[in-house]
Amino acid sequence: MNILNSKLNSNSPIGFVDSGVGGLTVLNKVRKLLPNENFIYYGDTIHTPYGEKTKEQLLEYSDSIFKFFESQSCKAVVMACNTTSSTIYQDIKDKYNFEIYPIVQSAAKLLAKLPIKRLGVFATHRTILSQAYPREIAKYNPDMEVFGQFCPEWVNIVEKSLINEEKSAGIIKNDLDKMLVNKPEKIVLGCTHYPFLTDILAKFAPSEMFIDPAEDFAEFIKEDLAQKGLLTSSQIEGNGKFYVSANPAMFKSSAKLFYELEKEPELLTF
Repeated sequence: MNILNSKLNSNSPIGFVDSGVGGLTVLNKVRKLLPNENFIYYGDTIHTPYGEKTKEQLLEYSDSIFKFFESQSCKAVVMACNTTSSTIYQDIKDKYNFEIYPIVQSAAKLLAKLPIKRLGVFATHRTILSQAYPREIAKYNPDMEVFGQFCPEWVNIVEKSLINEEKSAGIIKNDLDKMLVNKPEKIVLGCTHYPFLTDILAKFAPSEMFIDPAEDFAEFIKEDLAQKGLLTSSQIEGNGKFYVSANPAMFKSSAKLFYELEKEPELLTF
């Protein structure tokens, strides 16, 4: 989208969407790179986890949220959710009046450049079924073997603040052990909730083995916005608004590891 051909301007906000608190891992990285940008974050907590939803459901949820972002004149929307990026991005990429940045497709370009042969991917059931990571990586590096594994309980561990429970550590170790059978050289945390669990994972495998794609994704967003003339001209720190579709108090509590909210997000349903 060329800014000269749109009703948007460079000082319009950036939207972020995820099924819950996971997208804050991306927002945190983008805010460090682009501190003067205004943003709107929407956590669709009433429908979390997205990984068990059908494609039709994800299209329905996303359409309502993206129309909200249009009503707020967002210049870009970051699909911070791996599940929606892998499942519905191709269906919606040209449907709305803003730039859309999907985390899977953007991250795959960078992951394909890694000097390794065997890559593991932890992700939701829907993301693994879509085969999005191996398909997108193969476009740039067909020689890389990609081993996908879904982790059915990890999102709830984060969303329900169960990270410090002994049972949670056992669940995470069990899933990690299954992946290590494939002898991956690196493992992608292919759901934005999963970096919340990095400290637990590092108890059972070297921390440098795990890749949070959010950091490189944030760099990609900054470079692309600059290329399209969509970076803000403001020299003051940007402000943000947070919305959720359910449980604002739980969202604020679960967010603490990555983002300290001054107040509970506003409840907004469609």
